[in-house]
Amino acid sequence: MTTRPPNRLSRRAAIRAGALGTLGGLGMDQLSRLQAATPAAAGKAKNVIYIFLSGGLSQIDSFDMKPDQPSDIRGEFQPIPTKTPGLHICEHLPELAKRSEEWAICRTISHGSNEHSNGHHIMLTGRSPMPTGFDPGKPKESDFPSISALAGHLLPAGKTLPSAMVLPEKIVHRTGRTIPGQFAGQLGRHYDPFFLETSKYNATSYGAYPEYLFHHETGAVETDMGFHPLNLELPASVDYERFQDRLGLQQILENQARHLEKNVAAEGADRYREMAVSLLADPKTKAAFDIKTADKKTRETYGENAFGWSLLLARQLVEAGVNLVQVNLGNNEAWDTHQTAFPNLKNYLFPPMDRAVSALLDDLGERGMLDDTLLVMASEFGRTPKVFTLRGKKHPGRDHWGALQSVWFAGGGIRGGSVLGKSDKVGGHPIEDGRTPEDFAATIYQALGIPSDTMWHDVLGRPMPLYHGEPLNELFG
Repeated sequence: MTTRPPNRLSRRAAIRAGALGTLGGLGMDQLSRLQAATPAAAGKAKNVIYIFLSGGLSQIDSFDMKPDQPSDIRGEFQPIPTKTPGLHICEHLPELAKRSEEWAICRTISHGSNEHSNGHHIMLTGRSPMPTGFDPGKPKESDFPSISALAGHLLPAGKTLPSAMVLPEKIVHRTGRTIPGQFAGQLGRHYDPFFLETSKYNATSYGAYPEYLFHHETGAVETDMGFHPLNLELPASVDYERFQDRLGLQQILENQARHLEKNVAAEGADRYREMAVSLLADPKTKAAFDIKTADKKTRETYGENAFGWSLLLARQLVEAGVNLVQVNLGNNEAWDTHQTAFPNLKNYLFPPMDRAVSALLDDLGERGMLDDTLLVMASEFGRTPKVFTLRGKKHPGRDHWGALQSVWFAGGGIRGGSVLGKSDKVGGHPIEDGRTPEDFAATIYQALGIPSDTMWHDVLGRPMPLYHGEPLNELFG
């Protein structure tokens, strides 16, 4: 049996890499959905996992409860003590309560918008004002760059992986419009972050499929939603040893290429080809995309659902060398609890989030990764202090509320059990230590080792400051 030099691909892998290269992309099916961002300046990087709860997590029903208020303020849930004396959170977050010595809360992040698209743009870019020409109905090149796009641009990428990724899907409204704030905007579209899209778009159901699928009004639903993180293999019908018959293969590749032709700037093509070859040559890197490589017990600990799979995948990618992973937990603004808020939070949203985030904390700690990985969890805004019932609906909820939200932090040097900021008696506004989305973004950039005087350049070459606020250093220590 002959042996190959360690740095050379096998003939079969080379064929597959070459085929993928003709796509200008990383691979078949799911990989054709990745979007490229070419990193630039170097920096001393740690890691960040940004958990984004699209729709708006209620601060009063989670981490800033008001049990002494009337029922139309406090809602239906009861507080429970955490492991930290004096710190109480929602009764439906029992696993996080057991681990409070590992996480902290800022209860006073505030901005001025109650609109979903505006709020997404604010919290995903870390910029409170709306850019000139902002369109809530679609992303534009005049938008501010997302935190993930800037991190991907400024941090050095590894040989086989980008420095920033977003999963398990883009944030898309039920009407089919893509929410602004997720992309590179003024940085230039070829610096869009990598999007790893694992499931087809679904406009009628929400939550941690398949275990916790629900509809805001009707509760539990059933639908076909699969989770497919990565597929680097060509279809089994392709005969590698008879590759000279290119017609069938070329048709397959052309079909897969359509996504790229529509969405990827030409500048990203070389990056795709390089990573296609590198991924195929590196089984360890390929394994980072495959949640099946984790043992059954680990998968069950995270939860066999989209929330658990997404956070397990984020851990694997960080371990493989990705510096920032944004994880969107909840398709189609799942946390937008206008109606039936309390049953939906209790039955479909809190259980998989509580379980998966707690499992991520444990997993990172056991692997010695928690000190070097900052976890943050936020929404585009909080919810109104006042419980209300939509006209024509049976069950109450809370409306959008940009004036206050609670943002959760762990790892990366966070001082566990600490609370920054205080809200008023009804949980509507900050009264001590009010903070901004700019401060939130600065905390992420600092954790990644990006200096506070860093500048980035827009498509016209104009220098722009990265930091627009001060890191939440009171939470570290």
